[in-house]
Amino acid sequence: MSTLIHTEAFNPATGESLGQIPQNTLEDIQYAVSRIRKAQTKWADYSFSKRGKHLRKMQRHLIEHGEEYARIISADNGKTLADAYMTEISSAVIAFDYYIKHSARVLRERRVKGSHIFSFFTRNRLQHVPMGVVGIISPWNYPLAIPMHEILMALMSGNGLLYKAASETQMVGQVIQKIVDAGELPQDLFVQVNVAGRIAGDAFLEAGIDKLFFTGSVPIGKILMKKAAETLTPISLELGGNDPMIVCAEANLKKAVNGAIWAGLSNSGQSCAGVERIYVHRDVYKPFLKLLKKKVEKLRVGHPDHKDTHIGTMTTSRQHDAVRNMLEEAIAQGAIVEAISQIDETTEHALPATILTEVNQEMRVMKEETFGPVIGVMPFKNIEEAIHLANDSDLGLTASIWTKNHRLGRKIATQLEAGVVTINSHLISHGIPNLPWGGFKQSGVGRTHGELGLLEMTEARVIVNDYFPLNKQLYWTPIPGFVYRRWVGFMMMVGGAWSWKLKGLLKLIFGFNRL
Repeated sequence: MSTLIHTEAFNPATGESLGQIPQNTLEDIQYAVSRIRKAQTKWADYSFSKRGKHLRKMQRHLIEHGEEYARIISADNGKTLADAYMTEISSAVIAFDYYIKHSARVLRERRVKGSHIFSFFTRNRLQHVPMGVVGIISPWNYPLAIPMHEILMALMSGNGLLYKAASETQMVGQVIQKIVDAGELPQDLFVQVNVAGRIAGDAFLEAGIDKLFFTGSVPIGKILMKKAAETLTPISLELGGNDPMIVCAEANLKKAVNGAIWAGLSNSGQSCAGVERIYVHRDVYKPFLKLLKKKVEKLRVGHPDHKDTHIGTMTTSRQHDAVRNMLEEAIAQGAIVEAISQIDETTEHALPATILTEVNQEMRVMKEETFGPVIGVMPFKNIEEAIHLANDSDLGLTASIWTKNHRLGRKIATQLEAGVVTINSHLISHGIPNLPWGGFKQSGVGRTHGELGLLEMTEARVIVNDYFPLNKQLYWTPIPGFVYRRWVGFMMMVGGAWSWKLKGLLKLIFGFNRL
């Protein structure tokens, strides 16, 4: 598959060209799905152990080339080398172990016992059948870690894959191709295509894939869901986040501040599950801000290759401008810049880490997903108010609570509208592969990762084997009147009051005498 049109990759920190990747046509995608489908039927017959051996080759290749690939991620995305290795390479390496070791347990065929007397003579089996051809459209903020989890789940579940890397991080897409190639999978089981993001979803669905996994924005997710409804194609959406962080009065403030910097500012704030809003109990509001200000002002944003850089650049000029506009709008509405990092002005797309105070829930910087190195901080009076403020959003991906009182932390966690709630940490669960990943409200549909993620990659099939020794079941047509009346008696016994149970028993005994 090749065309004369190419996508050129650029280093966001310098603007230099990293290479050109050929674009594909819609016909290429149609043809790819047909090829994948043929390869998948053979792959589905492989045992979990045999699939795992192929994935183990991929893992070894990733470990051996980890630092090399981290440098490519850094150059393509703009994050620092340490950030690229620790949050992308490490996350993927660990994920291999979980899916190779546990997929068979989660997806094995198993017996299911009947739930009532009429299933006494049945033997029931539950199977998890591969979807077939799974489509994955991945984002540019974590261009290796996010798709690798889904690729591993799809492969271990017996599926074939049609994959599209984000147009902004095509060089990382080539890295993923090398990792997959190292697994020596059956030919055509995994096909990567490069098409414009605005047409990718429609193209995948129209080509007849069996399920789509999309990570991206809420508006695009809604469009894809509407398109998928035309053919009732299942779709899993991991969309935006506007994550709150609640700092209680008895919190370890040093740990909370360090956690806020990690979860809110790493990757230049371009984390869908990053801290964007911090609510601090009024009794510790000032000391928390003092510590946060001191730490943030020592940070340096700039070229990811420079030794004194703590935070890299924004990945795209569009996102850089969007965050800057949101920041300027908040300041015009009364927000105060409490702290700002150092910045290398010569680095393209660099945006200083910024802490805002005097913010309110009506400002876009608090109401919408910021997706940049900007955090708003507000005080709260009591826990009830903190919970209300945290839940005051259309998004609900993750949230965190910071407290030494773990019982209080768990109590608050049960009241937060988020798919993941962490206590004394944030932005960690995505790297724990056995935990489900996904959000409430407009943060998405479905779950990936862990057992739930593996199940999302399959269809459930039940096989019921009837061993009833007689020629006819009681409820088969035609049904004699006396059988019907005694059947009613049996239902009276199942859930009625004691007087009804007794009446039902008499009807049932009489009915069996007639039989």
